[in-house]
Amino acid sequence: MNYLYSQNSAPRGLYRSEFEHDSCGVGFVAHIKGHRSHTIIEDAYTVLRNMEHRGACGAEEETGDGAGILTALPHEFLERISRDELKARLPRPGQFGAGVVFLPRRRDQRQICKRAVELIVAEQGQRLVGWRRVPTCAEVAGIGSTARMAEPHIEQLFIAAGPGLEEDAFERQLYLIRKRASHQLRGDPAMDQSQMFYICSLSTRVMIYKGMLRTLQLMDYYPDLSAPDYTTHLAMVHSRFSTNTFPSWDRAQPGRFMAHNGEINTLRGNINWMRGREGVMQSTLFGGQLDSVFPVIEPDCSDSGNFDNVLEFLLMSGRSLQEAIMMMVPEAWQKHATMAIDKKAFYEFHSSLMEAWDGPASITFTDGRYIGALLDRNGLRPSRYYVTHDDRVIMASEVGVLPLDPDNVKEKGRLQPGRMFLVDFEECRLVPDQELKAEFSKKRPYRRWLTAQRITLGDLDQANEVPGLQADTLLARMRAFGYTIETLHFMLLPLISQKRDPVGSMGNDSALACLSDQPRMLYDYFKQLFAQVTNPAIDSIREEVVMALECYVGPEHNLLDSTEQHCHRLLIEHPILTNREMSSIKHISHRGWCAETVDISFPATEGESGLMPALERICLETEQAIDDGCPLVVLTDREAGPGRVALSTLLASSTVHQHLVRQTKRSRVGLILETGEAREVHHHCLLIGFGADAVNPYLAYEALWQVRRDGGLDMEEFTDDETIVAAYRKGVAKGMLKVMGKMGISTLQSYKGAQIFEAVGLASEVIDYAFTHTASRVEGVGFGVLADELLRRHRLAYADPEMENESVLSNPGEFHWRSGGAKHGWEPRVIADIQQAARRQDSGAYHRFAEQVNDEASGHYTLRGLMELNPSADSISLVEVEPASEIVKRFCTGAMSLGSISSEAHETLAIAMNRLGGKSNTGEGGESS
Repeated sequence: MNYLYSQNSAPRGLYRSEFEHDSCGVGFVAHIKGHRSHTIIEDAYTVLRNMEHRGACGAEEETGDGAGILTALPHEFLERISRDELKARLPRPGQFGAGVVFLPRRRDQRQICKRAVELIVAEQGQRLVGWRRVPTCAEVAGIGSTARMAEPHIEQLFIAAGPGLEEDAFERQLYLIRKRASHQLRGDPAMDQSQMFYICSLSTRVMIYKGMLRTLQLMDYYPDLSAPDYTTHLAMVHSRFSTNTFPSWDRAQPGRFMAHNGEINTLRGNINWMRGREGVMQSTLFGGQLDSVFPVIEPDCSDSGNFDNVLEFLLMSGRSLQEAIMMMVPEAWQKHATMAIDKKAFYEFHSSLMEAWDGPASITFTDGRYIGALLDRNGLRPSRYYVTHDDRVIMASEVGVLPLDPDNVKEKGRLQPGRMFLVDFEECRLVPDQELKAEFSKKRPYRRWLTAQRITLGDLDQANEVPGLQADTLLARMRAFGYTIETLHFMLLPLISQKRDPVGSMGNDSALACLSDQPRMLYDYFKQLFAQVTNPAIDSIREEVVMALECYVGPEHNLLDSTEQHCHRLLIEHPILTNREMSSIKHISHRGWCAETVDISFPATEGESGLMPALERICLETEQAIDDGCPLVVLTDREAGPGRVALSTLLASSTVHQHLVRQTKRSRVGLILETGEAREVHHHCLLIGFGADAVNPYLAYEALWQVRRDGGLDMEEFTDDETIVAAYRKGVAKGMLKVMGKMGISTLQSYKGAQIFEAVGLASEVIDYAFTHTASRVEGVGFGVLADELLRRHRLAYADPEMENESVLSNPGEFHWRSGGAKHGWEPRVIADIQQAARRQDSGAYHRFAEQVNDEASGHYTLRGLMELNPSADSISLVEVEPASEIVKRFCTGAMSLGSISSEAHETLAIAMNRLGGKSNTGEGGESS
């Protein structure tokens, strides 16, 4: 299949389609009183053209990343073309739907798609009026060859409502038709152009024209838009800039209800949670056909397309446009001291229904009756608006997009973080943010519901027995869970003394986990992702007011309804639980709640073969607990010991999470972890990021308690065990907020399950089974190696006779080099040679240094050291080879500041590049003028 036909390109090399994002220009023009005219189209196109710089094109300038326009359904225009071209008469407005459909270019496959759609229309009890070929002028528009290669056949579809259907019910039928057709036809393996099938719009209210175009090409490509009788009272436009993606016709925006400039950082979590909720969704509005809508989120969309899928679903399920937007992109309400109490209750109630779609975003949206715009809670995308005396409103990503007479400007301003800008065409006015949110906040008694139904940890009965320090087995358990001297000295002790995640020097010269010859923790195979390209990070210290760690856990209820029972969930204010809180949860018997404990260890006698059966057992036991109506499941490794090997908590919890997502049962349970393995901030981020609700790191507490008893902590600061736990939780909280902020995510609820990590060196069998959809671009370690590493640590703790009388932990030298420890790229002998070479001008020392640092292959601590060049079988003449003097002109030094490399290093690099004719990119912040 040509990748141009496919919106969801398969992974190739280092490319992964799920990381595709875009940064764009959005805007709309509307007449507040709903007066239709062709001028609205012309003005909107002017706005779009003036955001040409916000779109993009490839190396071929005539092929754009995408441009489009959404308008109200142009009734006069559609009636004319129906009468003249289809020889048919359309029903009155509201009783017919029209849409733009992308179809395969191959005639046979196009006919298959059209017949399938017609059959679905008939099965839904609606009447097909006809198909119309949409006129397109690729030559006049001058679109590039790349866009033409992917260009679909474009037609309009007209459907009349069945007998007795109200407009809203008919709109819902059109939605079912579109979803059924999309599920059936897109990706059909029998058609090599199936990915070209895409319904841009199918509605009684709006129409969309879009494509893989530049902004300047849109009107020329679609002559319909220039017809004088094509009139509308609103027009939403979008210019796409794909920051790291393949453009495609169907990915162009606007979507069916919105256009988006920004990035959804929590996308994978949003998708998984939405999939997990499908198992508890119910609605009478779909007439028993709700299952045909699933999956709500289509698998081949961009982040904006996924957002549009959910927004459309919420609207078709009976929620209003404003309420759905407020649910998906809430304000920063958790720490807003002056927010109205009813509005805060609205947001808190809906946070128990679904998590926020978090990330920088400027979103425009419309359903035909309303049109509006919204900024994310941090205001990380620009949006400006004008209101004129002649009742027009213009909103866009920047000012100056439409020439206006200053005397005609009635009001102008910019969108505020989390605030909504809304035009109500029925009431012919702008609705202030405060007014519309006050209205929705009082729609139901949210505050009373929360007071009556919310459960907190303080409401639970205090456990009679709370596990404490078990000193006699502490060392053995610490060895079994991979604790080392470095774990204490470089991670845990600084964490509680500084009350923040310890910071080390930049760079890590020890071997990657997949290349190490020592048993490594599963956590070491994962690297945190961070905000980049157009995506700003959040300062977790100065912007703490917009960040939050509190989460509701436990069974969710039907997303398509709002009742008091929806907020009957457990509120956990801190994801790291104390032992007392953990005991209260394990023995909970509050208002019908209970907890099932599942052991995540297996018999040591089973060896490597015990890993997979244990994972399967844990999944089945968890699923059975859900089926038995248990709201909470605790995964614990406390049963581990001489005879039982503890599974990695990360492996067990993520496997359970992914299993429940696939079974659409994840939203029916809270997953709590009682683990001796997790202790570092990175560990907790991974556990929460892969779906856990809360973590009790009991062994980390015990280790620190023992250090205090051994005199390793300031007794005045840490007066008892509780002060140690408090300091640990505070340090972990600051560390987790910093990690979330680096990815531009504000709330733990959105971070949970978002899988903001990349694996390095894990095999596909592990990723597909336990960490589904996580990128692992380098294959490697499978379940066999992971099982072996677990067993090696277990033997070190319990079965090695030499360790029985050992009173100290091992020191592998991962953070700090030591003889016989982990391999490092910069070992003392390497440093000694370069120092001797520099101080004594010793060429022999320099050659030894160069030989050691260049021979990375034998060290097995970097991926690049393992690369081998495959020589070509065919040789070419030297005269065809570019001279070295020309090749070096393309060399460029890395972008390093003067302070990071020193003046001497910068000057040496600059002189070298000048002599070669290359480019020096060093010296920022210190070059002499």
